Amino acid sequence: MTFIARTTDVEPGCALQVNLGGRPPVALVRLDDEFFVIDDTCTHGEASLSDGEIINGDIECPFHSGCFDIRTGAVTAFPCAKALTVYPVKVEDGQVFAALDAGSCADTPV
Repeated sequence: MTFIARTTDVEPGCALQVNLGGRPPVALVRLDDEFFVIDDTCTHGEASLSDGEIINGDIECPFHSGCFDIRTGAVTAFPCAKALTVYPVKVEDGQVFAALDAGSCADTPV
């Protein structure tokens, strides 16, 4: 598991871009007291999803308004067509860790 951030680094209903070096950035997303780690780059363009809005459990791309389900990575609004990778998360002692080698994508079309 890779250290991502402290739980206090991201407010509920917000996302934080995390650069880990040697790989594309991930986004740490907080929904109430649940934490999710997803790829930060939109699969439709080169937008940073951590700059997008979080609406009802979806994250909206700031470039073209495509949306992804934060929990599964599934596309929920066009123009996005390819699912996002979601990584298993562990929260321990106020720190968020993710298994970056064990990510998965939903394969259900919109």
